[in-house]
Formats: sequence, C-alpha cells, structure tokens
Amino acid sequence: MNNEILYILLPDYAAHEAVYLSQAIASDEFALKERPKYVNKVVAPTMDPVMSIGGFRTLPDYSFDNMPEDYAALVLIGGFGWSTSVAERVVPIVRRGIEAGRIVGAICNGASFMAKYGFLNAVRHTGNGAEQLKSWGGGNYTNDAGYVNAQAVSDNRIVTANGSATLEFARELLLLLENDTPERIEMYYQFNKQGFCNLFPV
Repeated sequence: MNNEILYILLPDYAAHEAVYLSQAIASDEFALKERPKYVNKVVAPTMDPVMSIGGFRTLPDYSFDNMPEDYAALVLIGGFGWSTSVAERVVPIVRRGIEAGRIVGAICNGASFMAKYGFLNAVRHTGNGAEQLKSWGGGNYTNDAGYVNAQAVSDNRIVTANGSATLEFARELLLLLENDTPERIEMYYQFNKQGFCNLFPV
C-alpha cells in the first residue's frame, strides 16, 4: 500500500484542523523524521494554490484528476468549501476509498459532507452537532441513532470529529494508522492537550 496520507483541501479550508495530525506524521519531538512511516500530501480541486480561511495559500501535490487511487488514508479537512458545488467532486473519491477499505477521516464540515452523501449511515460518528448533520444530510442521512456526542469517533476505519477536536481527530487517526505505539500517541495527545506547564509543574 502507498504510504501517503492525502489531505483534501477545498477553497477556504480550516488550516488548523490538519496541524496536529500532519505534524505527528512528519516529525517527532526533536526534528523531522528521517524515515517517516507515512508522507503527507495535499489534494485540491486543481493544481492551483488553494487558500485557507486565514489567507494561507497551499500548493497541492495532486489535483482531483491526477491523485493516486492507492494511499494509506484520506483526510477531509473542514472549512467553508464543503457547502459549495466543488465538494460534489469529492463524492466518488470518498466512495472509492471506503469501498477499498481505506482509512477515511472527516472533521468539522467535512463530517457534515459525509452525512450529506450517506457515508455515515453504517458507522458510529460525530460532527458539528446532530442537528447540523441532519440539516446537511436531509434524506440521505439515516443514522442519527449512530451519532455520538464526543469530540472524535472512530468506527470501521472512518474517523469523524467536530471543528474544535483537531487534537482528538489526530489521535484517532494516528492510532488507526499505527503511526507510533499507543503509549507514545497518548503522550503526544496529553502534551498538547494539557500543556507543558501542567505536565511539568515547577
């Protein structure tokens, strides 16, 4: 299997939602990894730079037209683009990924997109509240009983999270990917969740 983690970035994406996951993939606590288990790659609608909500421009590695079919995980980073027509082009990408048994992560409006197209109907999941998932999903969302009021939920290789759960989202994906030992992944989570001063009081 290809070792690439593919991050789907649509226009007006939420850059902070990729930070903890991509950082843990590419580096340890000291420096960039010499031989990382996985490699981060950006996928956007075209090969043109895609702009974040905060105004950062990111140059994609792939477009929707030339992205690989073989990869380790597909990660839908939230933002305002998921409510626009360009998001429709992601539907077959996600469908093929799920059918192939790939790990798929979706955070914030990315999770709402998953509800809109019925991708959460067979798994426990979360997102930006049950009401938003119902609103976006309409008749395609039939699994409101599977909604869990949690920061992030992992079920059957699909990870969902709300927009405030960047760190929890990263933890669940890192565990599925076996990016490191569970103990070290938990250490990474606690360090960033609690902060240096709480973990190492004077």
